[in-house]
Amino acid sequence: MSEEAATSPKPAVKDGEMMNDSSKRIPTREKIAYGFGDFGNGFMFDLGQAYLTKFWIDACGIGAGAVAGIFAFTKIFDAFMDPIAGSVIDNRKNIGKRGKFRPVMMISAIILGIMTVVTFTMPSGLTGVQKIIYAYAAYMIWGLVYSFTNDPYGSLASVMSRNSQDRSFMATSRQVGSVGAQFIAGVAFIPLMGLIANGNTGVKEEHGYFWAAAVFAVIGICMFAVCYLGTKENVKVHRATGEAAKKEGFKDYIKVIFKNGPLGALILMTLFTISAMNTNNQMMVFYAQYNLGNIGLQPIINAVMMGCSIVGVFMIPTLTKHFGQKRTAMWSFVVGAVANLLNYFLPSNVITFVVLVTIGYTALAIPNGITWAMVSNAIDFGEWRSGVRKEAITYAAFNFSRKIAQSLAALVSAGVLALTGYVANATQTPRALNGIKAAMTLYPGLCLIIAAIVIGFLYKLDDKRFGEIANDLDHGRWEGGKIGESKATDKDKN
Repeated sequence: MSEEAATSPKPAVKDGEMMNDSSKRIPTREKIAYGFGDFGNGFMFDLGQAYLTKFWIDACGIGAGAVAGIFAFTKIFDAFMDPIAGSVIDNRKNIGKRGKFRPVMMISAIILGIMTVVTFTMPSGLTGVQKIIYAYAAYMIWGLVYSFTNDPYGSLASVMSRNSQDRSFMATSRQVGSVGAQFIAGVAFIPLMGLIANGNTGVKEEHGYFWAAAVFAVIGICMFAVCYLGTKENVKVHRATGEAAKKEGFKDYIKVIFKNGPLGALILMTLFTISAMNTNNQMMVFYAQYNLGNIGLQPIINAVMMGCSIVGVFMIPTLTKHFGQKRTAMWSFVVGAVANLLNYFLPSNVITFVVLVTIGYTALAIPNGITWAMVSNAIDFGEWRSGVRKEAITYAAFNFSRKIAQSLAALVSAGVLALTGYVANATQTPRALNGIKAAMTLYPGLCLIIAAIVIGFLYKLDDKRFGEIANDLDHGRWEGGKIGESKATDKDKN
C-alpha cells in the first residue's frame, strides 16, 4: 500500500466496500522501526526529567524552590502548547507522499536535539535571577518543540495499522524504546558527565552536563531518523477537502476531550501514572546519594530496575492477548502500588529497596506501554463517534495530561526537597531524608492505586467493543452513517 494512498482524500465508501482491512498485518520491520522514535525521544526527554533538577540545583546553584517553580510553570505552559501543535498538524493541507505526520516529526526532532543541549547550558557570569530567567526561557522553548515532535509521533501509530495485534506490538516496541532510553540515560549519563568533568564541581561540572547532553541529543536524532525512514502511513483515511475542511480550534479541542469517553479515562489515569514515574526518575539520584549514601549506586539500581522493565514490556503482547488491555493494565497498577508502599514503610536497605523498586517500576512500565495502543484505539473511537478523524488534536489532548503530570512530578520532587530542608551537596537531616524517601516510594504507590481505580471503572473500550468499532471504520461507517457522505454531527453521549 503506497503512502500516497494512505494520505489522499477519499470519497464516501459504497456499501460493502472496504477502505481498510484490520485483519491484515503490517511488516514487523515497520513496527520495530516505530519504537526507535521513542528510543530517540527518550535520549532527549528523559535527561530533562531525571537530571535537570540536579543540574539546576547542584551545578548552577538555583534554589530548590525556584526549580520547582520552573518545572511547574513550564510544564503547564507546555500542556497548553499541545492543542496548538495538534491543531497546526491536523490543519495541514497538501499532504505529500511522505505522509501527514512523519515530516513534521523528523524536522522537529532535529530542533529538539539542539534545544536539549541548550537546556543543559548555563552561560557564565549570570546572576541568580538571570539564571532562573534563562532556565525558564530555554525549557519553555524546549517544551514547545517537544509538542511538535511528540504529537505527530504519537499520531503516527494510528495510521500505520488498525489491527489490534499490530498496535499491541507497536505499543511494546515504543515502550521498549522508551524504557531502553531510560535505561541508558539512567546508567550512562552521570558516569559520562563525571568523566568529562573529571569529578570536579563548579564550571567544569556544568561543562560535563553540556557535553553529555550533546552526545545523547545526537543519538536521539539518529534514532528518530530510523523511525522516519522505516515507517509508512498505511491506513487509508478520509480527509475532508475544500469547503468541507475547516480549521481546528480550541473549541474542537474541548469537544475532543469531553465527547470521547475512553480518551477522558486515559487522560485522568495518565495524570497519576506519569507523575509517579517521573517522580521516581527524578528522585533516584537523590535517594542513592543521600539515603543510601553512595551516588555510584544510582546507575546500578537503574540498570537493574529498567533492565527488568524492558523484559516486562516484552510481555505486553502475550498479556494483552490472554487478559486484554484493560485487565492487564489494572492489575499491573495494583502490583506496582503494593511494591512502592512496602518500600516506604520498610527500613531503608539496599537489597529490599532494589527488589521492590524494580517490581514497582516494571509493573508501571507494562500499563504505560499498553496506553499507547489505547490512545490509538481512542482516536478510532473519536472518528467512529463523530465521523471526523482528528489524530493530532486527539493525541494532543492526551499529551496535555502527560505535561500536567510532569509538572505535578516536578512540584512533588523539587517541592519536597524545598519543604524538608534539603541543602545541596551537604549531609541531610532526617526530615530531608524522609522527604526524599516519601517522594520516591509513597507518592508513586498512592498514584498507582488511583490509576487502577480509574482504568477499572471509567475506561469502557474493551477489546470486544473496539473490534466492533474497527469493523465499522474498515467499511467506511461511523455511528451516524457513511463517512464522507454528509456532514458529521457531534454526539452528546460518551
